[in-house]
Amino acid sequence: MAVIQTENIALKVNGEEAWGYLARPDDAETHPGVVLIQEWWGVEPHIQDLAHKLATEGFVVFVPDLYHGKIATEPNDAQKMLMTTIQNMGLVIQEVSSALDYVKALPGVEPKKLGIMGFCLGGRIAWEMASIYDGLGAVVPFYGGGYDPSPEQAAKITAPVLAVYGEQDGSLPQEQIHKIEQTMKEAGRKVEIKVFPAGHAFLNPDHGMGHEESAKIAWPMAITFLKENLK
Repeated sequence: MAVIQTENIALKVNGEEAWGYLARPDDAETHPGVVLIQEWWGVEPHIQDLAHKLATEGFVVFVPDLYHGKIATEPNDAQKMLMTTIQNMGLVIQEVSSALDYVKALPGVEPKKLGIMGFCLGGRIAWEMASIYDGLGAVVPFYGGGYDPSPEQAAKITAPVLAVYGEQDGSLPQEQIHKIEQTMKEAGRKVEIKVFPAGHAFLNPDHGMGHEESAKIAWPMAITFLKENLK
């Protein structure tokens, strides 16, 4: 297994301090960069583990800490943190943009077209960033709820998208998934929608409706998608 290097990074966003978690191959080579966005629990061990897995696959990975050091341990707290984050989406967009700018500026990151991957809350944020941030080469939202793009939003998405969902996810009506796919395709965007026989957060063995068979397919698929589009 490849050796990876990890560290906590401080960033300035509008003069305020923000933090993130960096994982990267411990070598002198150049690698594509990916910003990974947390679930509604925060930057918990599962999210750090996914960052490590991406790094071992040859990516420089940055996880912005949108909860600023807090981690939810039960659903009520997670729900409150989620709602606060959504209500402050403008600030979230600035923090994620700063994270992307930081990764893009790293000398060991090539190409400068970046990937963005998110889970649950992070999946929605990845979708939102796709139509805002110029410089993305791949977008991978996992079970991102609450996203309802207008045709104008969809038309602004220039990077290819691989969106992953679970058909048993009660928080994500299948009709909405179909609507997203239709809106994207009508806008002429490159999108793949993959729906697995699983529930919400099926990659998370601790806090999700874990479905090992689906995870074994979805995760390698996402890695391949990133590698093919971040060359």
